[in-house]
Amino acid sequence: MPKLRNMLIGAGIAVVGGIGTKMAVDYFRNRDKEEEVPDTEEDVEPASEEEVAYATVEDSTIQEFLDNSFGDPGRYVPTRAPKIFEYQGFQCMVIWAYDNKNEKNQLLAFKYTDEEGRKMIASVGYTADLTDYNLSLYDTPFAIEVNGEQMTSGQGETDGTDEVDLVPAGS
Repeated sequence: MPKLRNMLIGAGIAVVGGIGTKMAVDYFRNRDKEEEVPDTEEDVEPASEEEVAYATVEDSTIQEFLDNSFGDPGRYVPTRAPKIFEYQGFQCMVIWAYDNKNEKNQLLAFKYTDEEGRKMIASVGYTADLTDYNLSLYDTPFAIEVNGEQMTSGQGETDGTDEVDLVPAGS
């Protein structure tokens, strides 16, 4: 699992414990912090395409990542546990934060590749009144779920919501 660990090191994010695996359907639906995986000598690999390898991270490093990535310290403040994982060959990080500048919740999803490094694949701003999105998930196995509807690409607006999730497309 060196790619997932390399992604974390490159982003400056500290892992708490080891790399674990879980059924993807359970992992993506969990809105709470994942249980810390005991630190072992070897990282665990998914046994099938239905599993995800994931890392639990130190919360303070997510704030540092947001501050460094967007160059505006304190603009984005994490609101729920991030998801940092590898699924079907894709290494990704999803962060939920509050955008103090625009006064809305934000889902920020990044894909990592050896060729491109970190690339934002989804940005979704949401309030109870309005959800705006900019998505480029078409070449991944993921979708953004808003109010029970899945979206994979495009820019636009839709009804407001209290929660936005990254999920396996078609799930």
